[in-house]
Amino acid sequence: MSKRSEPHYKIDRRLSCNLWGRPKSPFNKREYAPGEHGQRRGKLSDFGIQLHAKQKLKGYYGSLSEKQFRGYYKSAVRLKGDTGEKLVGLLERRLDAIVYRLNFSPTIFSARQLINHGHVTVNGKSVNIRSYLCSIGDKIAIKKSSRSHPLIMESIQGQYRDIPEYIKADIENMEGSLTRIPVLEDIPYPVQMEPKLVVEYYSR
Repeated sequence: MSKRSEPHYKIDRRLSCNLWGRPKSPFNKREYAPGEHGQRRGKLSDFGIQLHAKQKLKGYYGSLSEKQFRGYYKSAVRLKGDTGEKLVGLLERRLDAIVYRLNFSPTIFSARQLINHGHVTVNGKSVNIRSYLCSIGDKIAIKKSSRSHPLIMESIQGQYRDIPEYIKADIENMEGSLTRIPVLEDIPYPVQMEPKLVVEYYSR
């Protein structure tokens, strides 16, 4: 499990981008890294560029642990096709990512909270494992007893993000499903993600 003890948006300034595209991001006002030397960063080396790409992708999905993220990379290597594309496809199959994409939560971190607290079902069964990998056609839904949860209601009414084409949504019944495994160009990242650089990082 990955647990963040620091403010979620601090990662935006550390990575010099508005990672989730949120209006409250401190990067919107201060486009430099935190700390005394944040404004004096030098040019990154090739290794630094690869590391930065890895940190962005890890951070976007809730700052996954290195062990967990490396596990996704190893799984992607074993699949046929482009490893970078397979990597983002695996990450998008995570249950917390799909709950987030469906606008059932305002942030990836609150999606984790909803899952951990037992508010989400997969094919009618309660699943409290946020890293659960969904398959095409799985029905992800909010429990009937949880549909008046303030966080869920606020997020659905706010419609913070557009729902991508590879996810079928039934907002009225608070459910949805993955219709296909997306490739990089399908995924609505607010910032440019470079999974090929992540592959280069691990292939050193």
